[in-house]
Amino acid sequence: MLSWEIRATGRVQGVGFRRFAQICARRSQVTGWASNRYDGSVLIRASGERDRLELFCDLLRAGNGIIDVRGMTVEELNETVEYDDFTIR
Repeated sequence: MLSWEIRATGRVQGVGFRRFAQICARRSQVTGWASNRYDGSVLIRASGERDRLELFCDLLRAGNGIIDVRGMTVEELNETVEYDDFTIR
């Protein structure tokens, strides 16, 4: 299992992106959390198997018509953090 820190930019605040991320996480079988940042981005910490995390990122990038992810950075964390679910902060 791996843990990734993901930062999404674009039209990701005020459009239900964190809830969308939660739905994508459950669909991908990924756990973690999503939080709005003051700079307009959304920070996500996610844990799961590599293929599940890649699927999660693909779903996030696709958006839903209202959400427009224009940029996404992904950094693999040195330590794996296990979460019970995917929460919105």
